[in-house]
Amino acid sequence: MLRIEFEAPKESRCACCQNTTVKLTRFVYQDDNAFAVYYAQFTPGHGEKRLSAMIGLGVWGEDAAGPESRLAFPFDIWLNGDNFQVGLSDAADSPWSGVTYLGRVIDREEALRHPWRADVFHITDHMVSTDPDIVKFFS
Repeated sequence: MLRIEFEAPKESRCACCQNTTVKLTRFVYQDDNAFAVYYAQFTPGHGEKRLSAMIGLGVWGEDAAGPESRLAFPFDIWLNGDNFQVGLSDAADSPWSGVTYLGRVIDREEALRHPWRADVFHITDHMVSTDPDIVKFFS
């Protein structure tokens, strides 16, 4: 069972339009064990409701080997009618392409072949249904 720990959202200004951009950091636990961390951001003032995010999966906790023991999967979420769409993206297209804490940021082709891809999509299902800031953004 997944449980998400929510930090307070942070706000900044969008470089393209000066609207408020909301940035989220979330900690994901599976059966009370550290499982993943995700970053997400969205700008409510943009015409298209699109969320950019990245999930770091791998070894977490005090005994962790560090970021080199994790992989980071960048992606976007958007609505197509009433359905959520999730698209894996390349590292260079991610706002967190230079962040190392979540692990080595992988490109779309590698992510599509990786066995952890199923965990990424499992977490995205929880993001759009249980993260109050994301639910509010898409409603």
